[in-house]
Amino acid sequence: MTHGTERAIHSFRVIAGVGAAAVAVATLLFATPAWAHVTVHPETIPAGSSDIELTFRVPNERDDATTVNLQVFFPINLPLLAVDVLPVTGWTAKVTSRTLATPISTDDGTVSQVVSDITWTATGGGIAPGQYEDFVVAAGREAGQPGSAVFKTLQTYSSGEVVRWIQVSSTSDPKPDSPAPVLAIAPASSSVGAVAPSYGNSTTAETVAFAALAVSLVTLGGIAVLIVRKGEPSESSASVGHEDG
Repeated sequence: MTHGTERAIHSFRVIAGVGAAAVAVATLLFATPAWAHVTVHPETIPAGSSDIELTFRVPNERDDATTVNLQVFFPINLPLLAVDVLPVTGWTAKVTSRTLATPISTDDGTVSQVVSDITWTATGGGIAPGQYEDFVVAAGREAGQPGSAVFKTLQTYSSGEVVRWIQVSSTSDPKPDSPAPVLAIAPASSSVGAVAPSYGNSTTAETVAFAALAVSLVTLGGIAVLIVRKGEPSESSASVGHEDG
């Protein structure tokens, strides 16, 4: 095998290795889900809002089980009034109410009972691996005070595993492992208007993946150019070889 052939084989292996690395990086980033927990959307509403529609987005994080049950607990400090549930094909919903210690006066009268929790149960296969489901509720209004409405949630898989999305971020733990869905209720005087639902950072994830792939490809191209240039004889060596001939 000639020296030139060996160099060509080595160059091919280097380029192939860089290319494989680029593909691996892009694959891992694209495979990373845009969300990794149960979330509520929109994330913020103004205090005193009425005709509220909330969407609980539930991804399946397991490869070997389906999500078959979801229980969402509604906040006690900022209760939602007159909650209705949007039917979801393949699921049943059970609404549990509780009596307020202090009834709330509204334009439509006094409210003494509010939703305590809603349990959705799959009647079919549930949420399969790699899929998600949206569970939507509508509320006539919320109590009117600014603050945070925490919806602690239990997600049950067909394997019997129960994931407890109940942790609330704090200064000591700003990013808990199992965060509860949180709805921020801003002061009524704030500029928060109708907030469009935001379903995770899929755009951000795709941007990062494309950037990583682009950097890898640029690196691949640079290595290829360097290898080709290294393999070309310099002008001085070429001229010496010509004179020797």
